Amino acid sequence: MRLCIVTETAQKAGDLLSRIREIRPVVHSITNFVVMNSTANVLLALGAAPIMAHALEEIEDISAISNSLVINIGTLSSAWIESMESAAQLARASMKPFVLDPVGSGATKLRTKTACNIARFSTPTVIRGNASEILSIARVGSKTRGVDSVNSTEEAMESASTLATSLNTVVAVTGSKDFVTDGKRSLVIAGGSPMMACVTGTGCAASVIVAAFLAVEKDALLATASALALFKLVAEKASIKSAGPGSFWVGVLDELYNVTSEEFRLNARILSI
Repeated sequence: MRLCIVTETAQKAGDLLSRIREIRPVVHSITNFVVMNSTANVLLALGAAPIMAHALEEIEDISAISNSLVINIGTLSSAWIESMESAAQLARASMKPFVLDPVGSGATKLRTKTACNIARFSTPTVIRGNASEILSIARVGSKTRGVDSVNSTEEAMESASTLATSLNTVVAVTGSKDFVTDGKRSLVIAGGSPMMACVTGTGCAASVIVAAFLAVEKDALLATASALALFKLVAEKASIKSAGPGSFWVGVLDELYNVTSEEFRLNARILSI
């Protein structure tokens, strides 16, 4: 696989970060109990405005005031699934972007069925997951180990491209390297830190950052690649200063808050295939 840095895309990525901080888009998250606080803080540090709401009775009102949506299936219940499906349909009807984060898809029948139903019947703007989660949607029957991937990004690339083409969406496979594709165009994002695997919810954080970028950019491939490049950049910077997982995650929030658009333009490692 031959890769080269796409300078033009990095320039656009920096512009998108500036736009997020100017507009402060509202990102609605129906997410899991484990990460509600941390992903809300990630959005605040980025410059976006989080709102966490999962009650079916307020989904329509929240949808009306939000700029993008994240559906994260990490802690499911029947009531939450109904809210997720309602929010997805409202986003689709109003042409607002939304991200599906299929946490643990492939680990249980309920998770896999929920992820596949939302993917196939509501057409997310972006599906972001680890390699095993993406494979479980693309090839029903694939398994995961809880919420951890047992596959590499490279193993999921072909299936991700096929899934993106069949659903007319963008699929992002995140790992030591990230792969983003719409079935026709594909990008790889390098950087990050092994420390990301030592903190729960880093994938969930990636998804809400993607949603914030989607709120200001219609090209979902560009928005997704930009978001993931930013997250890898701040994680890499935070890991240099950290003494362990705790200080690392605090450092991620600090770096996300302090990174400038110009620094991002110069250091985004978005690679073409």
